[in-house]
Amino acid sequence: MKVKELVKANRSYRGYDESRAVTREELLELVDCARLTASTVNLQPLRYYLAYEKETVARIQKLTKWAKGLPELELPHPGKYPPAFIVICQDTRVWDNTARFQRDVGIAAQTMLLAASEMGLGGCMIGSFQAGRISRELELAEYLVPLLVVAIGKPAEQVVLTEIGSAESTAYYRDENDVHYVPKRRLEDIVVN
Repeated sequence: MKVKELVKANRSYRGYDESRAVTREELLELVDCARLTASTVNLQPLRYYLAYEKETVARIQKLTKWAKGLPELELPHPGKYPPAFIVICQDTRVWDNTARFQRDVGIAAQTMLLAASEMGLGGCMIGSFQAGRISRELELAEYLVPLLVVAIGKPAEQVVLTEIGSAESTAYYRDENDVHYVPKRRLEDIVVN
């Protein structure tokens, strides 16, 4: 698949086929792709907690909040939870300022999700979670600070990109069939020269 096709396939999925397990080996492959990406000053402070066992996944799931743009919905719907998570942490022994490495987190997460798309999987970056409680639930060392939770699984929902004009709303929405629509600005509206 070409990069642009992978980007189009890589959506923020909020519904998964729970019957399709994600293995430790698959998660390791995603992290292996992420570890090869750029890192600020090449310090490489990110560490990855792999959750693929049902009990651990359920403990993480209850500490996350999904789709804040659709507060009236419970997403993922019951029976459509992700079968795996990767919790991206920063090792504060390498560097204690977590703000400095936010770019690295984004690069790592996007790389993992593009690789997941290539594998026929999908995911969602979840920034709304209870970091302290996740640390306690997973018994992380105190020097590991959770910065982002990435859900991974086989998508079980339809996500449609739509093109909008410069004055239109970018708010995502769902129709009566639970199809998820994601408005994207036109290319000519975002290039400034």
